[in-house]
Amino acid sequence: MADRYDPHALEPKWRARWDAGGLDRVHDDDERPPYYALTMFPYPSGELHTGHWYIIAPSDTAARFRRMQGHNVLFPIGFDAFGLPAENAAIERGVDPKEWTHGNIDRMRQQLRMMGASFDWEREIVTCDPDYYRWTQWWFLKLYERGLAYRAEAAANWCPGCQTVLANEQVLDGLCERSDDPVERRFLTQWFFRITDYAEELLDFDSLDWPEPVTTMQRNWIGRSEGATLRFPVDVEGVDEALSVFTTRPDTVYGATFMVLAPEHELVERITTGDQLATVEAYVAATSRVTEVERLSTEREKTGVFTGAYAINPFNGERIPIWIADYVLVTYGTGAIMAVPAHDERDFAFAGDHGLDVIPVFDHAEVDVSEPLEAAFVEGGAMVNSGAFDGTPADEAIPAVIGHAEAEGFGTGAITYRLRDWLISRQRYWGTPIPMIHCDTCGVVPVPESDLPVVLPDDVHFEPTGQSPLTQIEEWVNVDCPQCSATARRETDTLDTFMCSSWYQMRYVD
Repeated sequence: MADRYDPHALEPKWRARWDAGGLDRVHDDDERPPYYALTMFPYPSGELHTGHWYIIAPSDTAARFRRMQGHNVLFPIGFDAFGLPAENAAIERGVDPKEWTHGNIDRMRQQLRMMGASFDWEREIVTCDPDYYRWTQWWFLKLYERGLAYRAEAAANWCPGCQTVLANEQVLDGLCERSDDPVERRFLTQWFFRITDYAEELLDFDSLDWPEPVTTMQRNWIGRSEGATLRFPVDVEGVDEALSVFTTRPDTVYGATFMVLAPEHELVERITTGDQLATVEAYVAATSRVTEVERLSTEREKTGVFTGAYAINPFNGERIPIWIADYVLVTYGTGAIMAVPAHDERDFAFAGDHGLDVIPVFDHAEVDVSEPLEAAFVEGGAMVNSGAFDGTPADEAIPAVIGHAEAEGFGTGAITYRLRDWLISRQRYWGTPIPMIHCDTCGVVPVPESDLPVVLPDDVHFEPTGQSPLTQIEEWVNVDCPQCSATARRETDTLDTFMCSSWYQMRYVD
């Protein structure tokens, strides 16, 4: 017997024996009770590292344990192969993304096999293979059929270096996680999944045995808020629509002394007066270079500029100045707020910096509201400075004000969410083609299921145009419309790689 363990002598022998015996292969007709052990599949960046095995080792241990208990264990593996890193690496190295990706997969597959993990390799999946992404496209079509996939213009994170939209998770400290370029905010026509339709369902944890920290994160991510949507007429000639705001505190509406719009709000350009135009345009441009995370930071100084325009408070007829500020996001609520500095610390600080009025609309046992306030207070006793509502107890104030707004036709009770619909289109080549066609006559038309997969072309040139490289491949882009047979154009954006990895657990069992 050898004095020392020799992995080069022993491990190849046992790996070959396990493989020859089909120890880890799963058969559907096996009579043992089934058990599905799922682990995260790796991105083929080129080499395995400690982080990969940190995830895989416990999963492999659990799978082996279940086999020892007598289960028919499915423990599959694959590769999450689309995405920005492969395309950027291909551009830097002057190689094809497919070639670079599959070369990495070959190397990582060999490394995984050398480690002796008990994967069922016969069920391997690779998300950049057409026989996989044809079903990613099928999922898209099914969501589109049910109104859950749609196209709209929206603000997006834009990396000027990568020339594409980024998910919020791909922006770190205002920089692209891949190129380190400063990320900008741009309005682009994009494809979305309507995940907000499921906000309430995602808050139902009754059937889930999740740890409290996880459910808390989920609640904070969804960000459910109850309140009211109120409509403030805009006192600007030629602007007929009212300014809608969502507020969780409609009971403080009499204390609203200024309105704040997100710099990207559609009304900003139309209501800004001539003498404020240059200042507003400069502020909007500066905001486009700041990420949402930075804009929401509690440590960041709150800045803003006056548009020169006013709104009318429908409850008391008062004119209210309209400002823009980067701490208001166009993606949350209506992209506009009514600011009540007497009862909100952020609004109080902003009002103090810019000389705006502070009007308390609740009394307080420890505050003399007839004197200038030294600080904002959130909760009070009864309503004051609120017209017919004076004396209304705090616990009755919100429903009373909402009822009045609904009766008069300038507001309604509402629920909103911090959760946004999922922006899933990317202006890149290395991703699943979105199976849609644009026809001048028929509009946006889905690719028939019988024509799936829409396969990525191989002959592609990467140029920094701000559009997908697919736009330059005319023989791929130009196609007959499935409805009228006229010449049309394929959608040239590709799907976010997270779309491919959202359903991989289902593909293993097919």
